[in-house]
Amino acid sequence: MIAPVLDELATEADGRYKIAKLNVDENPQTAAHFNIRSIPTMLIFKNGKVVDQIVGVVPKQAITARLAGFAIS
Repeated sequence: MIAPVLDELATEADGRYKIAKLNVDENPQTAAHFNIRSIPTMLIFKNGKVVDQIVGVVPKQAITARLAGFAIS
């Protein structure tokens, strides 16, 4: 459900941020490392560190607002 929204955000990013998707079934160690318990979970990284987390399906506008606080100027 969230994949099309993330694809749109990646297209619209214009270099402000990068979007990456990870299949937790194929990468269980990474999911465990970041304590992913619910799908979808979106982690926002800045300078290599997790700075925010969004759990569940949320509207595109809500994701955009959260990303805006961490985007590269």
